[in-house]
Amino acid sequence: MYMIEAVIRPEKLDDVKEALDEAGYPGMTVIHVKGRGRQRGIVHRYRDEEYRTDLLDKILLKVAVPTEDDVEKVIDVICEHAKTGRPGDGMIFVIPLEDAVRARTGERGDDALSTEE
Repeated sequence: MYMIEAVIRPEKLDDVKEALDEAGYPGMTVIHVKGRGRQRGIVHRYRDEEYRTDLLDKILLKVAVPTEDDVEKVIDVICEHAKTGRPGDGMIFVIPLEDAVRARTGERGDDALSTEE
């Protein structure tokens, strides 16, 4: 099992969410965060003055999947739908999961990640 954590632009959330749902991955956690990458924020100009915003609004999207094949599919979907081609499109991290438990039923492992009722 794996946890995929993707940091994406807030304006791309709906596109990514709908695409993941259509691809068969409806379960996700969405967290509003602030952060920066290599671009170290952005520079604004106002009345000939410059100021830097170094922490930008981002979305942290978490998706748990049972197999490596699912990891690749989810990564492909996120990359395709989160991409603008400009700096700041985000990052995707893949983390091994030791276990998962569905609180309602007590199901564990891959059964807890199943989308079937």
